[in-house]
Amino acid sequence: MKKKALNQVTDFDLKLLRIFKAVADCGSFSAAEGLLGITRSAISLHMGDLEQRLGMRLCQRGRAGFSLTDEGREILRLSETMMTSVEFFRQQVNQMHEQIRGEFKLGIINNLVTQPMMRITEALQELRTRGPEIRINLSMCTPAEIERGLMDGRLHAGALPMITPLSTLNYYPLYEEKSSLYCSHAHPLFDTAENVDSARLSTADAVAPGYRMTAETIGLHQQLNCNATATDREGIAFLILTGKFVGFLPDHYATTWVEKHRMRAINPDKMFFTTTIAAATRKGHRANAILDLFLRSLGL
Repeated sequence: MKKKALNQVTDFDLKLLRIFKAVADCGSFSAAEGLLGITRSAISLHMGDLEQRLGMRLCQRGRAGFSLTDEGREILRLSETMMTSVEFFRQQVNQMHEQIRGEFKLGIINNLVTQPMMRITEALQELRTRGPEIRINLSMCTPAEIERGLMDGRLHAGALPMITPLSTLNYYPLYEEKSSLYCSHAHPLFDTAENVDSARLSTADAVAPGYRMTAETIGLHQQLNCNATATDREGIAFLILTGKFVGFLPDHYATTWVEKHRMRAINPDKMFFTTTIAAATRKGHRANAILDLFLRSLGL
């Protein structure tokens, strides 16, 4: 495709770039149909228009599947930076009119919704009440993904375990979360779970989290035969429910299975740890009325 200079960026170009981002996020034209609300053929035409405007091939599509070219990945990165700047401009103008509008991007770890002390739900409720035109974009992420999203500006705020605080982020403790060691009803330890000999427990297959842990948590896992990992708590629950593994889960998350007699805590007086769940923001972030309202709604 012939290279050519881009003289100006129009509203139509912004529309095409948003379509391109949706396609890239979804991984194919067909998968983006539902998100964009337009047909695959229309998406293809728009992508052709964008490539013509930019004078470069952005993606490969065909029988071999969909993939971004090197130029496509760079255009995606640049467009995300531009969209962030546009959103910042809109928020600043809205603040001048004392109206709370715009997008609020929040990343949280999974399985927090069952926490009885979950203040995030109440804060989002307040956000929606005070700013009915605020677009809330909630992403379920791993702790590492939340930290990266905060640092590169893709997220305004996050909720995650405060394991090893990063110097570039602000942390606001919300509550303490207790996690215990669990096995399922199909596991050999289930009937005697409350009093398992340490030697027997050390031979039980166990699942460990694939994210950072505190020294206390690492010490507890070292007492187990950890030969499986999971990226999040839901993955740990899946493996526990096979009846082949034991693993640590937050007590509030395990309650559903405990009440149905499908899980039981092992040596509950000894095999547990607590984790501080904190809200986090990037240090030195730009003024943002929506973020400020969210933090105030959390009581911070």
